[in-house]
Amino acid sequence: MNEGILHKVREMNPLVHNMTNQVVMNFSANGLLALGASPIMANAKEDAAEVARQSDGLLLNIGTVGEEQLDAMILAGKAANEQEIPVVIDPVGVAATSYRTKLFESLLSEVQPTVIKGNAGELAHLIGRKLETKGVDFVGETDPTEVAEEVARNCGTSVLCTGKTDIVTDGNRTLKNETGTALLTQITGAGCLLGSVVTAYLSVGEDVLESAHAAAAYYGKKAEIAASQTDVRGPGTFLSHFIDQLAGEDMG
Repeated sequence: MNEGILHKVREMNPLVHNMTNQVVMNFSANGLLALGASPIMANAKEDAAEVARQSDGLLLNIGTVGEEQLDAMILAGKAANEQEIPVVIDPVGVAATSYRTKLFESLLSEVQPTVIKGNAGELAHLIGRKLETKGVDFVGETDPTEVAEEVARNCGTSVLCTGKTDIVTDGNRTLKNETGTALLTQITGAGCLLGSVVTAYLSVGEDVLESAHAAAAYYGKKAEIAASQTDVRGPGTFLSHFIDQLAGEDMG
């Protein structure tokens, strides 16, 4: 587990521009602050690109996106691409409706991601495969490695496929992470915050695959430690411990 990247994040305190869904803004901001990064949320077309240029990393999460926010995301993404600022795209629920699929395709046609982060169902949809989803969640069973690698090759990017085992790949080199806890599936926005954490890790300029893998490993391990606390009785008590653990140094 590469803790050196975390230390670099905390030394640099990167500004992470989160264009994310309305459900998770507060959680994502608090999680990034605990990690040691600085969150900013700017969704207006009028300043999205300017904020992106001032930032160290950009997250584009389509969880609650509409046409106006999509336009802002494209402006921000293009600005980030021009300045070689890392961009993470999280296609939340892309398989749920044709509207979400159209929005994502529009975004991907204009913005080159550094990493696409999603579950197996979302990623499979990007390459025309049908895997079982329920709303924004993947509920089927499949080996995600082949799916993630094909998405990486098709989109010319790196991919983080989240699940019981996380897969990080660029289509040629593949890393796996098995840290985590089932309690993460019982709190809203756990995957969305992971996207923000990955963006923070990428923003300090290390190897993309190593950074994405280190982010997923740290995130999962901290969740495991939080879940193991004696006063955790469910997702509510887990949540506060998890934020505390993200702020800590000890990997347990």
